[in-house]
Amino acid sequence: MVTLKKNIEYIKWVNELKNLIQKTQIKAAITVNRELLSLYWKIGKSISEKVNKANWGTSVVEQLSKDLKIEFPNQKGFSRSNLFSMKKWFEFYTNSNLDIKKVQQLVGQIPWGHNVIIVSKSKSIKEAIFYSSKTIENNWSRAVLLHQIELGLYERQGKAITNFHKTLPTPHSELANETLKDPYKFDFLTLQEKAVEKDIENQLIEHITSFLLELGTGFSFVGQQVPIKVDNQDFHIDLLFYHIKLKCYVVVELKAIEFKAEFAGKMNLYLSAVDDTMKTDAENPTIGLLLCKSKSEIIAEYALRGMTQPIGIAEYKITKAIPKEIKSKLPTIEEIEIATTKAMLKTKFNKSI
Repeated sequence: MVTLKKNIEYIKWVNELKNLIQKTQIKAAITVNRELLSLYWKIGKSISEKVNKANWGTSVVEQLSKDLKIEFPNQKGFSRSNLFSMKKWFEFYTNSNLDIKKVQQLVGQIPWGHNVIIVSKSKSIKEAIFYSSKTIENNWSRAVLLHQIELGLYERQGKAITNFHKTLPTPHSELANETLKDPYKFDFLTLQEKAVEKDIENQLIEHITSFLLELGTGFSFVGQQVPIKVDNQDFHIDLLFYHIKLKCYVVVELKAIEFKAEFAGKMNLYLSAVDDTMKTDAENPTIGLLLCKSKSEIIAEYALRGMTQPIGIAEYKITKAIPKEIKSKLPTIEEIEIATTKAMLKTKFNKSI
């Protein structure tokens, strides 16, 4: 047995079987989920018809829940609240002009818990379709989905000011534009009001997992303060990423002040240098993202007009909006910094916001 465990062919064979079993389990889970959602859709439709057309009233749902639980004691999902969720789910999508079969195919690919969150949190059908598609594309857990909805990804996606349509070929320009957002929300940072770029940069690296989540799927961290040389002069890129789907480097520059036109010129230089020294022929042109504390959209658009390199400009937000009556009771940043350990500081700050 010990010999077999060290045998390369045996190890390879076992790994192949493991992969086969895992793939089968995933397929089985998807099939079960699809059948379950098909059942929930039909139940939701039936309840909707009885309540709205037969005038039985909503009290019928409570009685139905009791009867189904008696008949199927070992099967979960027939609580009063869940039956109402089925009704709401069905009505949400059918009260539109969308192709219902296509909608069913889409929402049938994500778990029921995800569907409930999307329908309860989305303000429109388009928003719900957006989050459903993103969940499938990125394999979001329920917690990540809820996090993205709470941060308003739908409203921010593709909203950065860019010159991609002039500097990148189609459809690469469209994909690149949808990759960026505005504003970026860095609520996971704990910074003083007058934080400088270096403070923000260091904390983004310290919280790299949260930062990558906010940037979006496809970003891979390459380095911080990456050196590049142009005509024997040394420059340093704040943050360098590689985007797997776009197949290109992404240069991120942080500015703790309002956007200024000269920022675009320096970014243009960085992108040209990365293209010449790091990009291969098989990769797409490097993209730049300027993250500023604030910006004038008109100045940003004017600044990008003459640029030859693809650049995006967006704002970042560090603190969440806090109601005045709550904000007055919260500790100041100075008080938080006195916390005895880093872990305690993080916990206290998160609870405060």
